Amino acid sequence: MFYTHSTLDRADHLRKDELKIQALRQQPDAQLVPLWHCQSLVTSPASDSAPQAIVLPHDHEVPEGQSIFLGLQDDKPLFAVDISILDEQQRDALGEQGRARDGTPQPGHFTDLRMAGPTLPSTDGSLLAYARGLMYWHGITRFCVNCGRPLVSASAGHTRECSNEDCSHVDFPRTDPAVIMLVSYSPPDGSEPKCLLGRSPAWPEGVFSTLAGFVEPGESLENAVRREVLEESSIHVSDVHYVASQPWPFPRSIMLGFEATATSTEISIDPVELADAQWFTRTQLAGFGSWGDESDNFKLPRKDSIARFLVERWIREGAL
Repeated sequence: MFYTHSTLDRADHLRKDELKIQALRQQPDAQLVPLWHCQSLVTSPASDSAPQAIVLPHDHEVPEGQSIFLGLQDDKPLFAVDISILDEQQRDALGEQGRARDGTPQPGHFTDLRMAGPTLPSTDGSLLAYARGLMYWHGITRFCVNCGRPLVSASAGHTRECSNEDCSHVDFPRTDPAVIMLVSYSPPDGSEPKCLLGRSPAWPEGVFSTLAGFVEPGESLENAVRREVLEESSIHVSDVHYVASQPWPFPRSIMLGFEATATSTEISIDPVELADAQWFTRTQLAGFGSWGDESDNFKLPRKDSIARFLVERWIREGAL
């Protein structure tokens, strides 16, 4: 599954040692992961090599801005750096001076990770998702919730602390838990099983995906699954069980994947949440296209999403 294959040592024990972090930043083998308005630097489309993340050498001149120690990859320090102060021409010039993670000179361009993610090696996608999530959090977490004073970066970019010494509030990176579920139903007459998919009004025409929603305070994950399915489609479910999770920094979620069994089949959608919802058999899903296709067919969700993982997992189960 995309964004889940990190081999990075996050080295959290080093974050509070400012002298050590400064020394790591100056190491000749340190690498910089630049972000421009949360866009990531990846291989240019014209490159002959396979798509990959592009980094900058430790001594590359970058504008003053937020810097985050990401950790160690094969003992090489990695730092995310915010270059959003650059204009588009300056941004493009910087991208042309990039390097592959093995140090080979390799020009790149900045793009939304949601566009590039499915084309990247799994470790590259995970690294860029990690960097993007933290940089987004810094961008929106500017003032203390207790006293309103500005927050300053601390712990090598992994906390933000109140600048008011009388307050001492510390803010930690926020991740919003969201449940996402493949709901299935096996008819008692023995006919082909089917799964429940819906489509958001904001999605491209024809795209259907698993239902999802955010967990509310004081709610278990299983109860969130039951509530969201009922609210969005009027379907009751049982046998809720966890399958897998996926970080989804678009902007700051952790997707918690479940499967559940429907105990009712009559769909009545919440039009605010869904434009449509239908039951589909595995045979029908076999004829679906994919998000981004130009065809008029129904389409499966994004290839880099846990929704796609859950649907394809259910399809494979039918072949066993």
